[in-house]
Amino acid sequence: MTETSHPTGRRTFLSRLGIGAAVGAGLAASFSVGRPAYAQSNAFKPRRHTEDAWMDTPRSAHRVIVDSASPAAGGAALLYANNSFNANKSGYGLQAEDISVIVVLRHLSTPFAYADAIWAKYGLAFSEILDFKDPKTKAAPVTNLYNSGGAGLSNMGVTIPSLVERKVQFAVCASATRFLSSAVAQKTKGEAEAIYQDFVSNLVPNSHLVAAGVVAVNRAQEYGYTLLTAV
Repeated sequence: MTETSHPTGRRTFLSRLGIGAAVGAGLAASFSVGRPAYAQSNAFKPRRHTEDAWMDTPRSAHRVIVDSASPAAGGAALLYANNSFNANKSGYGLQAEDISVIVVLRHLSTPFAYADAIWAKYGLAFSEILDFKDPKTKAAPVTNLYNSGGAGLSNMGVTIPSLVERKVQFAVCASATRFLSSAVAQKTKGEAEAIYQDFVSNLVPNSHLVAAGVVAVNRAQEYGYTLLTAV
């Protein structure tokens, strides 16, 4: 007769099974508690750099970064930023100071980070490089068209100055600025370094020259910003 078929043996078997189950449950509990602690202690923590400290806005309730890489996307990025403020106000009763917004101007949207004075000098070159014209005059722009609301572009009337009033910050790609200074120098027979310094000295308000726009997108997300991509 086997142990499980005998009454005494059956009780012994069940008793052992009960002890085993209790031990197993205890081990499971130990592991279930231990795993989150292990994961938390080994969680990725991005390294902080002084170059990115401007992104940290502790008083804001929400953070958004809008990426753009073409002339049309640059205008759409302004529109998206404005929509973020408006929707947070109408839907949640939040004010502009509750929302931190960064607009990234990189690649072929970079020239829109430059002031009107730069467009007055190099608008023709920008127009050729970007394949971009004033939709009203059909000619090369002589001002930064995103500084005004009536140009009929993808910003739909939202301007850089209006966003500056709401404390929007602009991440301007230094890599693209270098490229553009060389391209403009070739077209104007100018000196690339001097043109680069001219660009850097004439950025729109609230601008931060970043090593590369794509790096700014990465760093901002490490600071808790949600990424929107303008197209």
